[in-house]
Amino acid sequence: MNEKLISNDDRIFVAGSKGMAGSAICRKLIEKGYGSKINKGSLLCPTRSDLDLSDIKSLEEWFKKNKPSVIVDAAAKVGGILANSKYPAEFLLENLKIQNNLIEVSWKFGIKRFLFLGSSCIYPKYSEQPICEESLLNGQLEDTNLGYALAKISGIKLCEFLRIQYNFDAISLMPTNLYGPKDNYHNESSHVMAALIKKFSIAVLNNEKKVICWGSGKPMREFMHVDDLADAVVFALESWNPDSESSPLNKNGKKLNYLNVGTGKDISIKELSLKIAKASNFEGEIIWDHTKPDGMLKKQLDISRIKILGWEAKIDLDSGIKNTVKEYQQILLNQKKNKEDININ
Repeated sequence: MNEKLISNDDRIFVAGSKGMAGSAICRKLIEKGYGSKINKGSLLCPTRSDLDLSDIKSLEEWFKKNKPSVIVDAAAKVGGILANSKYPAEFLLENLKIQNNLIEVSWKFGIKRFLFLGSSCIYPKYSEQPICEESLLNGQLEDTNLGYALAKISGIKLCEFLRIQYNFDAISLMPTNLYGPKDNYHNESSHVMAALIKKFSIAVLNNEKKVICWGSGKPMREFMHVDDLADAVVFALESWNPDSESSPLNKNGKKLNYLNVGTGKDISIKELSLKIAKASNFEGEIIWDHTKPDGMLKKQLDISRIKILGWEAKIDLDSGIKNTVKEYQQILLNQKKNKEDININ
């Protein structure tokens, strides 16, 4: 486990490099010396207009021309409860196209290492808490993100089957809820952390006296800063070989090809809202709209397996929220200076 499984001279392709997770992964790779011309390495970060991952022919041509050796798949159509509920077909179809094309082409071109980013939403709605890796496919999924979850499960299993059948070095990580720089603050497609940060920040900017939040506030969620995920991705690329005798096994003693990544700590949405309100300097009333869905009542990951390998999250929630709120409030101030409309539904 001590010898690095990737090299500084590798040509590393980060799919989805402009998104929250992808951009954080790129920053961490650069910090660790990857992509440096001095080391004869490259960091390949094409935009969506440069490369359409849903077009397998274009993807094959891009691989022939750019010759990547290591792939990180952080590309996906993502969103919160509202977006997943309204557009389940798009979440299933688009994510299947993107990931299946990338996994298949990477396998055909003999890529050295492939890392697929899944999601904690792959696990059944009534999983035993904290949720261990063996919970996958052992129960009913949560209806509010079913399309996205089914796509991610397919990606995890495709990576696993290609490893078993063809010895393709593909691994998968299941991150918990993420937040941080470049998060999505769209009214319809944002996740809970970004949605709350936006609500409270705009309320402060507009001197509003109340903020309406979805659901009861009772659900428990685990949150990890995206820079911690990036650190876990590079750690796994460098260190985790599922075929090693020292790698974690499941409860039946079989190899694990996917691992949970999180902080191991959860918090109620109500308590989270209070932390964000404080960080935003909001002193008004918080009202809970019980007509809106809660989703799963608890979703905390068992992170014992990746801890066995030697990785743990480093960024505490309070400082992570404080810095993220500060970044978003600066975005709002810049928008106001540019006389853009700032509205929230």
